[in-house]
Amino acid sequence: MKLKKQHSNFIARKITKDLINADFIEIRKEKSHITQVCEDILNEDIQKEIDLDDAVDEILESQEEEIEFYKADYRQLFWMTKKRLANEYGVNLNFEDRFSNIAHKMMDFLYEEDYIHFTVNDNQVKNLIAASINEYIKGYDDADSIAYEKIKNYKRKLIPGTEEYDIIFNRLYEEELIKRGLL
Repeated sequence: MKLKKQHSNFIARKITKDLINADFIEIRKEKSHITQVCEDILNEDIQKEIDLDDAVDEILESQEEEIEFYKADYRQLFWMTKKRLANEYGVNLNFEDRFSNIAHKMMDFLYEEDYIHFTVNDNQVKNLIAASINEYIKGYDDADSIAYEKIKNYKRKLIPGTEEYDIIFNRLYEEELIKRGLL
């Protein structure tokens, strides 16, 4: 699953919860500070991919006439161009490796800045963070679908994209994540 900025706070909260509940980690800063650091690191990574996607769009738009002339598959060209430029933008397209790298950045920062302390192997902490990201992603689809269905069945019809819709959807979505133990 491609990470999106609207998910970063939820993922960061899941990571924080798992760090706090781990027996082998001593928490030395407030929960909200840890969550903010994790969210910032996630957003930085997500922004790199957004920048990459924008660059690919720009390249393909400049070649639009040729793409139409050759009746090329835009999605396939997008993906091929994205793969070619990924290293230049610092984006790892393999999700497992990417989440592992994000987890490593978080662990390093939290430890070096004295947010957390642990005496176990670094890999144990990194794996805990990576597992939190993966668990969130697995539960995301179900929570998202259920929240969408609930909002669809509201008596008054809400218009997607409005502030009211977003507030209610986020509340329902958060409730589903809590039910699944993801927050």
